[in-house]
Amino acid sequence: MIDTHAHLYAEEFDEDRDAVLARAKEAGIQRVLLPNIDETTIDRLNSLAKSSDICVPMMGLHPCYVKENYKEQLQAIKHEFRENHYIAVGEIGIDLYWDKTTQPYQEAAFVEQCKWAEEMKLPIAIHSRESTGLIIDLIKRNSFQELTGVFHCFGGSKEQAKEIIDMGFLLGIGGVVTFKNSTLREELKDLSLDNIIVETDAPYLAPVPYRGKRNETSYIIEVVKQLSYVFDVSEQVIKKRTTENALALFKL
Repeated sequence: MIDTHAHLYAEEFDEDRDAVLARAKEAGIQRVLLPNIDETTIDRLNSLAKSSDICVPMMGLHPCYVKENYKEQLQAIKHEFRENHYIAVGEIGIDLYWDKTTQPYQEAAFVEQCKWAEEMKLPIAIHSRESTGLIIDLIKRNSFQELTGVFHCFGGSKEQAKEIIDMGFLLGIGGVVTFKNSTLREELKDLSLDNIIVETDAPYLAPVPYRGKRNETSYIIEVVKQLSYVFDVSEQVIKKRTTENALALFKL
């Protein structure tokens, strides 16, 4: 399995990171893909990627951390692509849950980073909290021809899912699919497994039965179990197909 989105470099793991990585390996995780947050997390992210044999870094500016000086922030992020190897531009996007006042900056930062991705022929990892429709519109409006990637932590409608798939993007599915009050299972059931990858977003969004606790990569098996019910196939099929999808998208 591949955990396609986890922040294992975060401070929440400082006291037991080695144990978390060991449990991930025991659970059958081959790779953990690490999205960046902002200019302050670059060193932590790169340090973990270099010290671990399963962690792989991506680089981007997370929408919740976009500030008025976003152009300077983006310079620091873009510099990294000249210095190190990254498999994707991420985590990028728009978040209209926490702070709508920064929306113009978020939109500008998102579009700029999409341009980089297209130039470098890299996929993007999209954060789309309460902004899925807006992001679909922005991608279409800017006429990106070869842009691809994943809508991480997908939480949109069936119609949005189909639109995303038609655009050549995948859906990142994590712990939310296990929540009792989630409608995500219903939205996914008529889709093809060819369009799904799995993730944790650790330390956030822990799946049932760990909901409310710190999430970690080994818990991805609970996501796999739930998807096996949704698609009515074995857990082994879910593991195989989502891994193949991730390997292809991120060219691993």
